[in-house]
This record gives sequence, C-alpha cells and structure tokens, in this order.
Amino acid sequence: MGPEIYVDMLGDALLLVIILVCAIILPSLAVGLMVAVFQAATSINEQTLSFLPRLIVTLLALIIGGHWLVQKVMDYTIRLIASIPSVIV
Repeated sequence: MGPEIYVDMLGDALLLVIILVCAIILPSLAVGLMVAVFQAATSINEQTLSFLPRLIVTLLALIIGGHWLVQKVMDYTIRLIASIPSVIV
C-alpha cells in the first residue's frame, strides 16, 4: 500500500483532463487553422473573423459532447470513491 496507488490516481486524473480538454479544443483548433488559411489566401486580417467561428465551434462541441464529458467525470468520481477503502487501509 505504497505511493503507487496515489500515483495511479493522479495519472488517471491527468489522463481524464487531457481527454476532456482535447475533446473541446481540437475542433476549435481545426476551425482556427481553416480560417487562418482562408485569411492568408485572401489577405483579410480581421480579428473577429478568426474569433467567432472558433467560439461557435467550441460551444457546439460543449453542447454535443457535454453528456459524454459529464459521464466521464462521473465514472472517474465513482471509481475514486470506490477506491477509498483500499487507500485508507
């Protein structure tokens, strides 16, 4: 019952955070890249042109994937609470 359990818990938490952040950020990153290529091709340098599509895609990712995101957090929380007896002993 050494520090391995705590390291595993921390590793699982960090992996969960990385997965959840990537689910939100990657679609926004793809849209931002497409808008940047469009701006470079047309020489349009308007700041709001790059901001608004990324904002909309991020909100859509949260709306569409929100249930999955909450389910992942709940599963991790349930596993964490279930592991309390093995950590205390």
